[in-house]
Amino acid sequence: MPKRKKSCAEKEKVGAQCKHTKVEVACHTSVLSFDDPESLFRSLISPTTPEVFFREYWEQKPLLIQRNDPVLAAYYQSLFQLSDLEELCGQGLYYGHDIHTCRSVKGKKKILNKDGKVNYVQLKRDFEHKKATIQFLQPQRFKEELWKIQEKLECYFGSLVGSNVYITPQGSQGLPPHYDDVEVFILQLEGQKHWRLYKPTMHLAQEYNVEPEDKIGDPTHEFILKPGDLLYFPRGTIHQADTPHEFSHSTHLTISTYQTYSWGHFLMDAMPGLVCDTAKEDVLLRTSIPRQLLMQVDLSDSTKNLSSLLRRVADHVENSRDLRPCNMKKDFIMNRLPPCLGPDSRPLAPGGELPKLGSKIRLLFKDHVVFTVEPDQDCSNGNCREMVYVYHSLKNKRETHMMGKEDTPEEGKSQQIHGLRFPLSYLDALKQIWKSGTVNVKELNLGSDEEKENLALSLWTECLIEVI
Repeated sequence: MPKRKKSCAEKEKVGAQCKHTKVEVACHTSVLSFDDPESLFRSLISPTTPEVFFREYWEQKPLLIQRNDPVLAAYYQSLFQLSDLEELCGQGLYYGHDIHTCRSVKGKKKILNKDGKVNYVQLKRDFEHKKATIQFLQPQRFKEELWKIQEKLECYFGSLVGSNVYITPQGSQGLPPHYDDVEVFILQLEGQKHWRLYKPTMHLAQEYNVEPEDKIGDPTHEFILKPGDLLYFPRGTIHQADTPHEFSHSTHLTISTYQTYSWGHFLMDAMPGLVCDTAKEDVLLRTSIPRQLLMQVDLSDSTKNLSSLLRRVADHVENSRDLRPCNMKKDFIMNRLPPCLGPDSRPLAPGGELPKLGSKIRLLFKDHVVFTVEPDQDCSNGNCREMVYVYHSLKNKRETHMMGKEDTPEEGKSQQIHGLRFPLSYLDALKQIWKSGTVNVKELNLGSDEEKENLALSLWTECLIEVI
């Protein structure tokens, strides 16, 4: 685990019954508001308001916020700077896992990575003499202020939020013109960066792609980012950036979100359950497909029948008003950041008063919890009853955030999902807890007092509720 510096960040308030472990970070004065996810995002894009942002810019066009604020510029620089690399390299970083080095050469990305552990002296030499851009992957694993920012943004968007730092030497460009499959927020930390944006060839693209410069036309936007400035652009926006010769280097932070988070992805997740539920009530979905259908080369004759069946599924959705996306929920909660609880925090553990039938309880960490209805995961045959699963991210590992399923070079640190399982009859009571600020245990929508106490105690053991 990376060694961290001491923090002067203010501890966030959480339920009194949970105990926390100490976490250390670098001291600085934050100019962002961490009161709640909404205030964090509002302060991040200030003076633009979230209302204007989502109405006029989100998924539509770039937003450039140029500021002349020395205090904000100093805060941005504290998030990450070139001088941080020497200490971080001493903690054991690896090429390909923690750091990439590259340069744009004749419209193509030239990879300059070495093998194995990163040697800081060699890295600095490549940076200065080969004009290599240093891409530091997911710095929130090491920088607590970025952990705080991205954890709040994940709560705000309800989507995974990753980040990379790009450090480019003077007169150099790290990447050729390309577009990404994520919504992008750029924070300029050090030096200046010359940006050019171009009209998308694929609006709201679902994949990364390099575009030849002779096919993208003239820039729609061209500007210089200075420390404290912020740039947003939607996925699919073609862009390239270089460091002007007047500056020794440029450092910027790219915060990204909404990868594979479209309605199309949502439908792919929810559709199997929707079809299954509709088939239980609609005999037409239970009728057999034509003989030898799967043996035919051309299935065009079946499209009319299939479209008719899909309309019946759509009618079922509209009438039931019940959507059960499962995999997207689990992927989000399993891979997102845990709560950032401040400098004096300890591992979350149950504490305080145990909930009883006469207790009044309150939900904790609501933004870090989801529940799903899915077949019993312990069922070994095909006839599995549905269960309610409550998943949370309180025990997630910050050190593996956004690193995929790949193990670290030194040891495996695979992320696992944490939560509880209940009978389907507990669903209404769980919704009651989620929707209420506080609720009396005896008023939970369950058949017996024993079930009510069992639900409350189970949630308490996972630090998801407190007795008030």
